Amino acid sequence: MSTKRVLITGIEGFTGIHLERSLLDEGYEVFGISLKSKKPFHFQCDIRDFDSLSKIIKDIKPNYVFHLAGISFVGNEDIKGIFEVNLFGSVNLLEALKRFAPFAKVLLASSGNVYGMNDKELLDESVCPNPINPYANSKHSMENAAKNYFDDLSVVIARPFNYIGKYQSENFVIPKIVKHFKEGKKEIELGNIDVKREFNNVKFVIECYKRLLFKDIDNQIVNVCTARGFSLRDVLKIMSEIAGYEIKVVQNPKFMRKNDIKSLVGSPKKLFSLIEKPKIYTLEETLREIFEE
Repeated sequence: MSTKRVLITGIEGFTGIHLERSLLDEGYEVFGISLKSKKPFHFQCDIRDFDSLSKIIKDIKPNYVFHLAGISFVGNEDIKGIFEVNLFGSVNLLEALKRFAPFAKVLLASSGNVYGMNDKELLDESVCPNPINPYANSKHSMENAAKNYFDDLSVVIARPFNYIGKYQSENFVIPKIVKHFKEGKKEIELGNIDVKREFNNVKFVIECYKRLLFKDIDNQIVNVCTARGFSLRDVLKIMSEIAGYEIKVVQNPKFMRKNDIKSLVGSPKKLFSLIEKPKIYTLEETLREIFEE
């Protein structure tokens, strides 16, 4: 049996699409789990269904697992669903691996959002998480649950900070902004445009994921970030230069989040001590990619 058998949960999501293509190009044997898919080598499965998930794990016996499946939209109001998928679905995966593929190595995609409210200019892994919304709490709970499997499995917990790229849902603010410019809209409704986030390229993120999983790194929690923070005001300025015109911003209270985090920028010091630094794309390069899609 091949030693390059990879399973990706959430394979047809934004990150999964990019990761699958990259791994196939590198010669890996790639299998996937998706809620609705009937594509070859993609298995239809709800990760909340332990028996169905276990059968897939038992049949494939993957060497590596990228766990990307989950509810990723911070504004999602289905709190019960968020925890059922992000926490208990992840526990189902870890338990199935423990029973049926104990030699597999797994990367769990958490989030930089677990740091929540903070007064640090750069957040490193020594900062105590302080999640302030259901999404971030579900990811932090997943991390804590995963630690129970450190003695039985080889686990890497990745905390990606905000990232963007082609195929991202328009529920997210950057695809929304780019779409408005592509369509020549004169105005756009947004919330707070002064909050600062990293907007890394999805290609940088998946390269970090691969390097973390395929190296001899076990039972670590690692930020996936570049220490570069941008406001939506910065994004709008760059997009106006790319598109050749300025758009009017209308602030809509319904897009204002309570306790919105003013700055969420991570330190990649630990990341780059563990892996070779991948290419870091400029924000303009990434926005142009999406605009020209």
